Amino acid sequence: MHDKKNKNVLVIGLGSMGYGIAQSLIRSGYKVFGEDKNPIQQNRLIEEGGFDKNIPYEDLRAVIIVVLNEKQTRDIIFGQDGISEKLKKDTLIMVCTTVSPDFAKEIASSCYNKGLLYLDAPISGGAKKSAEGKLSYMVSGSKKAFEVAKPILDDTSETVFEFGEHVGSGSAMKAVNQMLAGVHIAAMAEAITFGITQGIDPKRFLEVISKCAGTSWMLENRAPHIVDNDYSPKSSINIWPKDLGIVLDIAKNSNFSAPLTAAALQQFISAAGSGLGLEDDAAVAKIYARNAGIKLPQN
Repeated sequence: MHDKKNKNVLVIGLGSMGYGIAQSLIRSGYKVFGEDKNPIQQNRLIEEGGFDKNIPYEDLRAVIIVVLNEKQTRDIIFGQDGISEKLKKDTLIMVCTTVSPDFAKEIASSCYNKGLLYLDAPISGGAKKSAEGKLSYMVSGSKKAFEVAKPILDDTSETVFEFGEHVGSGSAMKAVNQMLAGVHIAAMAEAITFGITQGIDPKRFLEVISKCAGTSWMLENRAPHIVDNDYSPKSSINIWPKDLGIVLDIAKNSNFSAPLTAAALQQFISAAGSGLGLEDDAAVAKIYARNAGIKLPQN
């Protein structure tokens, strides 16, 4: 039986999503250790009751990984000084990073060979819902892994969608979500800047479209960033070349044509190439504005 009283959890990757998970777990009474390349984030965690020193690898209930990409995820688990060599048998590795289904299967198999549990657990909901403990998870993995993860999922989520024991199914679902999310952000940016060329103020655009059939969750969440001229990154431009790249790789391997996804990807690549990579992903509108010779709100 797993030690249900073990409340030691390590969160690796304290960006907006990982930090929100860590916050939620601290509120729920876990002893949360955090690691991030940014010392500011680690210090914030300590101020809120977390820890970043003397990590008890031999006595962790779970390691939650919320980093940028597959390479970082692999290095954390199996790289030099990787956690797989430090954890005791049946410790849970819960990967929330957006990865391909094939990558999830490969890492899960390698974890299994080392006696570790693996849960494919991509997330959605944004920074605000993460901080509120209201994420949506798309999970796949063994019953044993899910059993260990369940209290953690319950304490950090609003909804948990289970995709069975076939690892990679959760990541496949996340790819579908990211396809829509990326296309919707690009479409919002295209529409709001098109409106400007027609003399429609962005604030008016948001007021009207949010009550019309053309709206989307992404439009209602991201268009205010453009209206307010606030591009501090809640979710950065740099995420999308990676995530939509994963979507298109999966599509290519399935002989599936995804032209709308490809068009959206090009806009995010243009934005990243123009030095906007660390800005909020709503900044993709700046590419449309530049190409059309128009100005976005400057307030």
